[in-house]
Amino acid sequence: MALGVVLFHFQLYWTLPAGSAGLLNRARLGVDVFFILSGFILTHVYLQGNQAPDYRRFLAARFARIYPAHLFILLSMLALVLIAPVFGVGLEPGRFNPTDFVATLLLVQAWFPRESLALWNGPAWSLSAEWFAYLAFPAYAVLALRLRSRPWVLIALAVLLFAAFDAFYRMQYGRVLPRAEDSLGILRIVPEFLYGIGLYYLGQRWTLSPRMAVLCAVAATVVLLALMQIGADDRIIVAASGPFILSLALLAKARVHSVLSHPVALFAGEASYALYLVHIPILMVWRNAIQAVFGQSADYRMSMIELAAMLALTLAAAAFIHVFVERQGRKWLRERLAPPSVDPVEARRTVHSDQGEPF
Repeated sequence: MALGVVLFHFQLYWTLPAGSAGLLNRARLGVDVFFILSGFILTHVYLQGNQAPDYRRFLAARFARIYPAHLFILLSMLALVLIAPVFGVGLEPGRFNPTDFVATLLLVQAWFPRESLALWNGPAWSLSAEWFAYLAFPAYAVLALRLRSRPWVLIALAVLLFAAFDAFYRMQYGRVLPRAEDSLGILRIVPEFLYGIGLYYLGQRWTLSPRMAVLCAVAATVVLLALMQIGADDRIIVAASGPFILSLALLAKARVHSVLSHPVALFAGEASYALYLVHIPILMVWRNAIQAVFGQSADYRMSMIELAAMLALTLAAAAFIHVFVERQGRKWLRERLAPPSVDPVEARRTVHSDQGEPF
């Protein structure tokens, strides 16, 4: 899904004719899949017992998970902005301003109404929303633990919240909720995170045979991709993302081995967070460099060869950031913010809390 978001942004500048990439035009909704998946996985890690996790340790673990790569890329953007005039690269006045830098640094840029995007690193708005959900996790935990035997109630609450927030957002901004980003983007994650929690507890009640699990996973995937290709309403695609995530979980529960369990696929999944964060800065630097060196206009269209080269560079940068920044930064922060616990339950959470997580 992270790669889909990357290709969605890249295809805005390549030579494909308009309307020829239905899937890519809806790939931006991969963010909603991440939000739902985040609720699903954090429920698996932290809400299987009768009590919520230690809140301080939970926040420390989540901070260590998301912040090293975010800070590295944000500071890299700051360096690029400061040296851009040296190379004759003109920046739009006010585009990279101190207020937005501080808001992005603190991960609050998607918490409030705003007139423009915080452009220091556009994708980081979703981290701001995730951080809000992490801070609100005790409230989610209370609701989840009380209603875990009634997952359909949790899902219904998520649907009602989504409908209410969507109505508000359309009235206020004239756009559906899955279009919310920097301006009150937190409204987008609140019901979707809860949706993921309900789906997890629903999946706990079901066990499928390997054959049925494969059929369900194929059917859910085909439906989701078909809805994206035909340009269905964003809200319908978000709803269909739930069965897709649940079907993959049931596939794993049935112990069906697929390409997703291959070591290369596992590494790609782990590095997808860095890929998601770094692709816009690389796109910006690449296009500015091409314009400066070859005299291209700001709206030039990239060839497929150029796109492939830039994508290869982006994947390499993501792998580097994951191995040398994410992993090392996470280990360093956890050793200082959340030392190993003597509580065996908390210790298991620490071991498993980063496996397979999108954020």
